[in-house]
Amino acid sequence: MSRENTIVQRPSIGGMKAPGQGNMTPLQKPEKMWKTVKRLMKYMKNSSFLIALTLLIAIAGTLMQVFSPKILGNATTLIFNGAMGGTGIDFSSVASILAIVAVLYVGTSITNFLQIWIMTHVSQKTTYVLRNELKAKMNNVPISFFDKNSNGNLMSIAVNDMDNIATTLQQSLAQLISSVVLVVGTLWFMLTISPLLTSIAALMIPGSFLVAKIIMPRTQANFRKFFKLQGDLNGHIEESYNAHAVIKSFNGEENANKKFDVYNDAMYESGWKSKFYGGSTMPSMMVLQNIFYVIVAMVGAVKVATGNILIGDMQAFLQYSTQFSRPIAQFGQIWNGILSTVASAERVFAVLDAENLPEYKKPFTDISTEAKVRFDHVKFGYTDEPLMNDFNLDVEKGQMIAIVGHTGAGKTTLINLMERFYEINQGGVFLDGTDIRNMDYHTLRSKMGMVLQDTWLFSGTIYENIRYGNENATEEQVYTAAQAAYVDDFVRKMPDGYNTVLNEEASNISQGQRQLITIARAFISNPDILILDEATSNVDSRTEMLIQKAMRRLLKGRTSFVVAHRLSTIYDADKIIVMKEGDIVETGTHKDLLKSNGTYAEIYNSQFSQGIPA
Repeated sequence: MSRENTIVQRPSIGGMKAPGQGNMTPLQKPEKMWKTVKRLMKYMKNSSFLIALTLLIAIAGTLMQVFSPKILGNATTLIFNGAMGGTGIDFSSVASILAIVAVLYVGTSITNFLQIWIMTHVSQKTTYVLRNELKAKMNNVPISFFDKNSNGNLMSIAVNDMDNIATTLQQSLAQLISSVVLVVGTLWFMLTISPLLTSIAALMIPGSFLVAKIIMPRTQANFRKFFKLQGDLNGHIEESYNAHAVIKSFNGEENANKKFDVYNDAMYESGWKSKFYGGSTMPSMMVLQNIFYVIVAMVGAVKVATGNILIGDMQAFLQYSTQFSRPIAQFGQIWNGILSTVASAERVFAVLDAENLPEYKKPFTDISTEAKVRFDHVKFGYTDEPLMNDFNLDVEKGQMIAIVGHTGAGKTTLINLMERFYEINQGGVFLDGTDIRNMDYHTLRSKMGMVLQDTWLFSGTIYENIRYGNENATEEQVYTAAQAAYVDDFVRKMPDGYNTVLNEEASNISQGQRQLITIARAFISNPDILILDEATSNVDSRTEMLIQKAMRRLLKGRTSFVVAHRLSTIYDADKIIVMKEGDIVETGTHKDLLKSNGTYAEIYNSQFSQGIPA
């Protein structure tokens, strides 16, 4: 019976590839820049009032800044006329004018401070929402997402790109608002003084846009490439640090350094280009500003000499010319920051747009069965090529099922499908007759306890790591689980006991002790189904014996799946299934399978002949 259904999925992440697959390929220029900007602005919707307030403050501050040169020009004219006319300088009037200008300057400083303070709040609030959404997204993507994207790249997005967005929103947005208002205000005052000089000064605008058109595309492309390479380099560094013992054991330092140099050189190349092109915008604008300033000053001097413009107005116009050209020159720097932010935002949104955990439009058909777990005509593959074609398995309640087979036989895949780490392509997996796709992930996984081949302990105390399996567990339950898993014996001998703090890699305890703690953590969760994926593959013989004793007692009445290469751990299994290329080729007890002299016997004999404990 076909159990296919329609899955509601979001588009997969763009621009991010599996580690080692095209990481060094140059990125294409963004095609939806303004769409990204618009989407980013939506995250600022809750701060609309503060942004509007910032706009009003910017207008007020800019107006005070714009009025200052005109008023100061009046003082210059007053002094010039008094000195040249022989009537003397009216110092009282000059003092009044200067006092007004001083108040305006102070007011401008206050408004600048308020803009920065408000926009800091807005930027941090915006990135706070983005970080929360990104964290929630990480909890809602399939395991396959992490297979395709390196941890270093994801960490770079969560930290570096978020910080870049916050910095630009705080600085560039406030500058952009002030610059626009300043250009409009100064342009109006310049027109009131001299339309001719204004038209000369305004020629800087098309010149600036020409410079921007030449420089900005290169800046944008290199910024996006730089941030992508930054993520790749972070991933390589993280991998090298985590595997430093392996690298040293195999004398792999030279290869690791060469790989680091490849990433570092590429990052240097894109980094200096993005900084150079971005940094050259401002000097280019300043050259244009100085050229037009000289032209304006020359023409203005002629007009003052002919009496067409008052000297105070000319002084004001030169100040306005500087105020007018400064934001235009700064526009390149501001735009450079915006491009950098867009590049970061695109990477963040690429993660947010990644495929979610599947949601099905309609429920699947449940079945009536006495089996605790049933795999019914399951078809599955990690790629387009199927690993399982027509897999079937019934597991009764309380049974211990051992799964053996050569590497790549599909042992771990079976566990992954049962936990819904991956979705099957066809067929059905049932728990107590309920199709697991009809169960939410939390409910399904709360029924299962898992001990992986690779131990993973969190930074914190041993007590906290055990209790992680059940946050509601009492102190007595933690100690009981520790005793059952033979953790209590070695913990009591430590100076700090259960309060011993494990470091980041838990390297202050042995591998076997780490494995026992993860088993205690699984036991305290008291699951219906216990999964041991190579649970004893990293422990010594004595510890293995302790685990087997604990398993006999703790697995009683509990359905369990044990994936193991060391066959000595599964002699007591109720059923051993032997897998090959995604299918079951043999089923039975240890003795029955040895008698059949098939694949299981072959594995057993190969271990025995090589001196591996069988």
